[in-house]
Amino acid sequence: MNENCSCPAFEPTTASSWKTQIKTTSGRSILHVWLFMADDQYLYAFLAMDFNSNKMEEQEEGCEGEEEVVFSDYAKSILSPRYYPGATKSNEADGAAGRRRAFSFAVSGSHDEMREKHPSLKDTCWISENEDLPHRTTADEMDAERMKNVAYQYLCHLEEAKKWIEACISEELPPTTELEEGLRNGVYLAKLANFFAPEKVPIKKVYDRDQTRYQSKGLVFRHTDNIMHWFRAMEFTGLPKIFYPETTDIYDKKNMPRMVYCVHALSLYLFKLGIAPQIQDLYGKVEFTEEEISAMQQELDKYGIQMPAFSKIGGILANELSVDDAAVHAAVIAINEAVDKQDSEQTLKTLRNPNATLKCITDSNEQQYQGMLFKAKEEKRITTLNKSVREGEEEDVYDTLLTHAEIQGNVNKVNLAVQLTEVNALLESQDSAKLLAALQDPALGLKDVQPENIDYYLTTLLQAREAKMESTGSSNLEKDDVQAAVHAANILAKEERDQTKAVNEINTAISEGAPEDLVNLLMRPEAKLPEVFPYVAELYQSELRRLKEGNEEDLDHEQLFEAVKLLAAVSRINSAVDAGDPSETVRQLLQGSACIGDVDQDEAVAKRYQESLEAAKRRKDQGQDFLSQQEIQEVVDEVNATVQEEQDRVMAVAKINECVDKESVEETLASLQMPEAKLRDVQDHNGVLYQRELKKAKTAKAESSEDETAVLWLDEIQGTVDKSNQKSKDAHKMATSMASLNELVDGDDQTALLEVLKSSDLALSSLTPDCALEYLEELKAEKTKKSYEGEETEWTSHKLKSGEVLYHNYKTGETAWIEPEGFEGSNTQLTREEVQAVVSRTTASYNRALLFQTNEPNIIQLQAHVRGLLARREFQQRKNFFTQQLPAIIRIQSWYKGYLQRKAYQDRMKYLNDQLAMVIRIQAHGRMWLARSKYRNRLKYMEDNVDKVIKLQAFWRSQKARNDYFVLTHSESPPVTVVRKYVHLLESNQTDLSAELELQELRGKVVKQIRSNQQLEQDLNLMDIKIGLLIKNRITLQDVVSHGRKLHSDDEGSGLKTLSKDKRDMLESYQHLLYLLQTNPSYLAKLIFAMPQSKTTKFMESVILALYNYAANQREEYLLLKLFKTALQEEINSKVDKMMEIVTGNPMVIRMVVTFNRGQKGQSSLRDILQPLVKMVMDDKSLNINTNPVDVYKAWINQTETETGEASKLPYDVPTEQALAQEAVIERINDSAKVLEKVTEKFLNAIMASVEKIPFGIRYIAKVLKQSLHERFPEEPEEDIIKIVGNLIYYRYMNPAIVAPDAFDIVDIGAEKSMSIDQRRNLGSITKVLQTIASGKEFGGESAHLSPLNEFVKKSFPKFKEFCLKVCNVEEPEERFSIDEYSDFVNQTKPIVFMSVSEIIDTHALLSDHIDAIAPEAADPLHEVLDDLGEVPGIEDMLGEVHGDPGTPETQQMLQNLGKTEISFTLTNKFELQEDDDVDKKRLFIKTKRLLVDIIRVQHNETVQAILDEPVTPEQKKLHDDLLQVRTDLNTSLDTSLLARSQSSVEASNLSLQMKKEKVKKSLAVLEEAEMVSSKDDYQTIVTAIAQDIRNQRRYRQRRKQDIMKMRKTSEGLETKTKFYGEQTDYYNQYIKTCLDNLAAKRHSKAKESKSKNGVKYNAAKLHEKGVILEIEGLKGGSDFKNVMFEINPSTKAGVFQVSAKFLGVKMDSVELVFQELLQLQYEGQAVTTMFGRAKVNVNLLIYLLNKKFYGK
Repeated sequence: MNENCSCPAFEPTTASSWKTQIKTTSGRSILHVWLFMADDQYLYAFLAMDFNSNKMEEQEEGCEGEEEVVFSDYAKSILSPRYYPGATKSNEADGAAGRRRAFSFAVSGSHDEMREKHPSLKDTCWISENEDLPHRTTADEMDAERMKNVAYQYLCHLEEAKKWIEACISEELPPTTELEEGLRNGVYLAKLANFFAPEKVPIKKVYDRDQTRYQSKGLVFRHTDNIMHWFRAMEFTGLPKIFYPETTDIYDKKNMPRMVYCVHALSLYLFKLGIAPQIQDLYGKVEFTEEEISAMQQELDKYGIQMPAFSKIGGILANELSVDDAAVHAAVIAINEAVDKQDSEQTLKTLRNPNATLKCITDSNEQQYQGMLFKAKEEKRITTLNKSVREGEEEDVYDTLLTHAEIQGNVNKVNLAVQLTEVNALLESQDSAKLLAALQDPALGLKDVQPENIDYYLTTLLQAREAKMESTGSSNLEKDDVQAAVHAANILAKEERDQTKAVNEINTAISEGAPEDLVNLLMRPEAKLPEVFPYVAELYQSELRRLKEGNEEDLDHEQLFEAVKLLAAVSRINSAVDAGDPSETVRQLLQGSACIGDVDQDEAVAKRYQESLEAAKRRKDQGQDFLSQQEIQEVVDEVNATVQEEQDRVMAVAKINECVDKESVEETLASLQMPEAKLRDVQDHNGVLYQRELKKAKTAKAESSEDETAVLWLDEIQGTVDKSNQKSKDAHKMATSMASLNELVDGDDQTALLEVLKSSDLALSSLTPDCALEYLEELKAEKTKKSYEGEETEWTSHKLKSGEVLYHNYKTGETAWIEPEGFEGSNTQLTREEVQAVVSRTTASYNRALLFQTNEPNIIQLQAHVRGLLARREFQQRKNFFTQQLPAIIRIQSWYKGYLQRKAYQDRMKYLNDQLAMVIRIQAHGRMWLARSKYRNRLKYMEDNVDKVIKLQAFWRSQKARNDYFVLTHSESPPVTVVRKYVHLLESNQTDLSAELELQELRGKVVKQIRSNQQLEQDLNLMDIKIGLLIKNRITLQDVVSHGRKLHSDDEGSGLKTLSKDKRDMLESYQHLLYLLQTNPSYLAKLIFAMPQSKTTKFMESVILALYNYAANQREEYLLLKLFKTALQEEINSKVDKMMEIVTGNPMVIRMVVTFNRGQKGQSSLRDILQPLVKMVMDDKSLNINTNPVDVYKAWINQTETETGEASKLPYDVPTEQALAQEAVIERINDSAKVLEKVTEKFLNAIMASVEKIPFGIRYIAKVLKQSLHERFPEEPEEDIIKIVGNLIYYRYMNPAIVAPDAFDIVDIGAEKSMSIDQRRNLGSITKVLQTIASGKEFGGESAHLSPLNEFVKKSFPKFKEFCLKVCNVEEPEERFSIDEYSDFVNQTKPIVFMSVSEIIDTHALLSDHIDAIAPEAADPLHEVLDDLGEVPGIEDMLGEVHGDPGTPETQQMLQNLGKTEISFTLTNKFELQEDDDVDKKRLFIKTKRLLVDIIRVQHNETVQAILDEPVTPEQKKLHDDLLQVRTDLNTSLDTSLLARSQSSVEASNLSLQMKKEKVKKSLAVLEEAEMVSSKDDYQTIVTAIAQDIRNQRRYRQRRKQDIMKMRKTSEGLETKTKFYGEQTDYYNQYIKTCLDNLAAKRHSKAKESKSKNGVKYNAAKLHEKGVILEIEGLKGGSDFKNVMFEINPSTKAGVFQVSAKFLGVKMDSVELVFQELLQLQYEGQAVTTMFGRAKVNVNLLIYLLNKKFYGK
């Protein structure tokens, strides 16, 4: 036996008894052995069983012998190939020879046979299992058993806590073994806190209550808030703090038993208060597996946790809550003794003992108290006996006695049961008074019982009782049922009272209130009315008032409901029309409540409804922006009447299908050319192909639709025609190419032949350029071969891919789809199929030759292997010979080598022994001389070259510095030693701080100027309108004057001074909100699409741009571009179904981008690009471009009539075709087109050269648009996408500025001037051509008269396409601005925005209304910020109360003015200190980086870890303090209070050096856990980040300098614009003064004027003869016209005439005719107008008449 074997062993007996002995000892044929390996490389073993399994493996036959050998899978994996064929090598035996491993195997046979078969098994020892030996429990085993019992008890306590929490919160908890982990996030604990203290912990305060954040990212720091909520709730309820665990005990799982202990104490305390049920005792009642108990034991051992004494909770609770511990203890013992005696009277007496401090003791419940307490005490005694033997804890008096809390809890339990019985009995009698008293009884413990709702309580409780009877079969209500019924009844009572009050207020508002007030009342939830639309408030007011007057009394709720429902249907129809969705419009029209008849649901008709309704709304008078039900019905009837007109085209399509079925080529071609079909590009020579393709398409459609009667639709017919034309074109190209190929085959130009073969027209496959010569030769041979067959003709045939045959005359080029008469294929022309066969054959031959050539090395290698095999075989034979003679060879060689070595050694030793002393002396002198000589030479060399040494040292130092700088700027991982040399560059100096102050002041000034100018512009626009209305006598002049004075008022905001101190919290919350909106573009992007479209533009101008400071610096511009990008991608992905909707529609984001970039930010760019061109057009007075045939025609007629005073004999309103029939019109249009082409070309060239002038925002959004469309519509061609991008760049951005340059400040026009009609028309014509170029289309259809420009358009489009691609070729904002979303943490100042109070309130309201669409996840930070803000405040809530009556206009105006108060917001991030997201870790990374910079400036070492571990010396501390003092002095010298800084950053920078190092260590540990840094590379990541900051410092200063210059320039431009607005204001004031003077003068000469100016009279016949009156509705002319007299009299107002009409002398009607309006009609080109609603009048001749009769012209 091996001496190393330490296991008990026995020697096997004979081979025959061996197997028997194994069975006796182990019960199975398994041998346990020690195996010693005989080989270092292989491990051999037979196994029958895996180490961790008790199951035998499948048996297999061994390699040798007849006995069976059983192998396990593990054995097979390590067996040597010599024993098991499928075995592999094992490298586990890589130690010394003889390393041992233990395995198991099973065999049948003798021990000697095994040794003989397997010689590699050197030694074995046999081990018995000794299963039947007696066993004695040791102390260790007893201790282990005790520990298992502790683990089991703790698992029972966990299960108890789990069941109790589930009963409280009505929610299932994780399994017991996973409960500890599930409680770490505090969610269930916070929900428990909400259960027993809802007023302290509302459910909305529970962080991550659905645990989605926990499941996706695990524990985050904010989960500790839930644990703190639990602590505060327990403190609020009164649980003694002795039971509280630490936060880390739960969050970090340091002492979870302490938490479970607290839950048990809390349960007992709440049971005493009657709030929660009593916790169950489950010891011995639940079972856990051995694995679960062992796992829990290991967990407890791991943390070394001492198990709390759960059994002593009651006693501790009694001691903590009592004032006199001894008295209470004695009273509790007395109660227990009385309970044991089962004397109910004595028990009641002891319960009433004042020292017991028990509450709610009722004498009538005496017997119930005794029974309940006795039962509880017996259960506790049995449980204590069950635990006493196993727990090993010290006995406590309360182990068997009921505690004070348990007694109070059971008393409450009895009181509750008795009171519930009484309530259920009172429900039977339905006694309201007694029921109220029972519900208010403290024993029942109900909340919010209101006496006035007793009738509701009775009804609700009875309903609850019936419901419970149906569901459970029991009619007895529990406390939860009663509380729920009380709560429901309170809600029902409140709703009914509120509804009655709301209806009364609505009736009052209908009669007396304003429309807005009425709508607000109708929208109140208490009214429970259908949806109300505020924008039609006037409609609600008028209709409801009419209904109320007809009812002669107040409307009840039912009447209001029906009326509002009807009005809502009309409002929804109007809204659907405004939204532009035809399907929605039809859906609303079909609503029964709308009462609209004859609505066609067809999609095409729906679109017509939509367009007609939109047109009807546009025709409405100002102020009436909605259609009535009658008007809607009229529009529907009108659309239905026009649908029939489209049937003619349908009949044409039917005719085509009929001809196709007849299979008559002539009839089919004729039907396709019918004008009604309006098919394009129908060619006569393709008639046969049209017939075939249309027939094929119709057959295919019938098969696919399984409808034999299926017909082709118009678009399908057009598509088939286009397809046939293309097929004919492609076939012709193929035939032509084949003719060219046949000609080239006859020549020797192989290059030209190859080009033809590669032509896409032939579409040949398997072409290889290297085979050009072979192709030529083979094709010649094929053609020669073919020439021997057939005859030479001019016709040949080609089979197309579609299977059709094309016949081609290679001499004339003629093609035919029908076989020509007497057709025979030419023997001199190769067909495409023959050419393809030759090409394929030649290419295949070439590929085979290439294959052999490519595999030549493999063939050589194969030959080498064969030769090697023969050489090795010969070598092996030689080697075998030497092996046979090896003993003799070794013996001879060893003898001879030994002789030679011994002889040489003896000779050398003899010589050295003879000369030993001399050798030593010579060696010493030689070494000494060499050393001295070397030193002297080195010293002399240094003295001779001392100047060069100094230069070398200087050069080395400079080179080292350059290398260090190169490493800093170019290395991916610069070392700490290099970075330390340059960290001083990160320190801010006085210049930096001054620049920051100047930049911030400029930003605030620019934002205020922009907002001030916007307000001035709005006021001036309003002044324009009111001056126009003054002329039309619509408003009084005094209104104009009062509004003009407003222009001089000071509208500047008062900033933060308007905020009182108590509003500071609100201000900070809004700063958090604005920062979140500014840095997370997804919120605003979603809000834009969630809010009504009517509000989007205003929201964009007033809120979004203000939030981003109108992109006043690069940071805001970067963030604004991110918002535009996110919103554009959102709109394309969710709103755009077809790509062309971007062009045909009005995408919201595109509109926002263009509006912004055409404003102050991009105005200078547009001005630079377009101003020279526009001024050229405007200054050229001779330029007159008019290409509209109708306008040219009308201008010609107007000119003729005005000059002659006679009516033209030509009609005035004519279509385009009739206008073009006039030669004068065509001549004028042709002249204009020539001029237009020249001018447009100048515009186009200038635009093409302006790529770099286009604002970066437009270019970047164009790039995003292009990329988004590619992703959304990958199948669309590139050219179509470029057209859409061009639509953005030109049509939306540049085109409006060309059409109206005065509106976009492209040119400077004074306030008293305006653009002429000719100027506007000229620019409009130019933009029309430019738009045609941008769209890639040509003039046709209605613009066919401009077809001479098509050649110019076609030539210009490729240039425009290249221009668009250049515009889109722009870098990303991060690269352009060198900024990203984390740059705020390296900037010294915080961002500031200026917004008015009204804008803030509106933004808050919008976010609250659409929060579900913006942030659907409850854990989103936006929810928390809005929760902090609470309800949307009013203006008075933010700025203080306004004195005065709220309903008066003066007060409303005052509130409106206060709403414009501007506030500066210093944006801060509320979540700056949190570490629950990746963003928080990155912020921590930046803060750590700042602190580390201060540390490495004063402490030097090779790595960060070495610097942090190095102790701080006094010198280093002083150096650090000096650095802080320098910063303090610098901040003191400058007023840096205006710079908004991060408070946490400022505080951290003022820490001592040692505290900074400790803070950095902790931060690095957190960052390493987040895998952002690693100690393995000495925190190289953060060192590299510092180096990057150093490199970027210069860029930041340059960027800041550019921002300052840009702000100064912007400020100057804004001041210029303000000055311009001032000039306009002065001009308007002068105009108003002039009007006042003129009116005053007219008042004085009123009498004289009335005498000097008399009216004129004409009958209708005379005016008809003059051409003034064209027709009068209802009158035929002649005598009827003579009976009508018109009288025209000037009024007292200048330019106003009174026109009266009389019929047969009876005055019929009178109208007021304003000369200014007639001039406006003439200016707009309207030649005919109406008077009295019946008479049509020629405007031009009426003006002529008035001028002649009243103005002497």
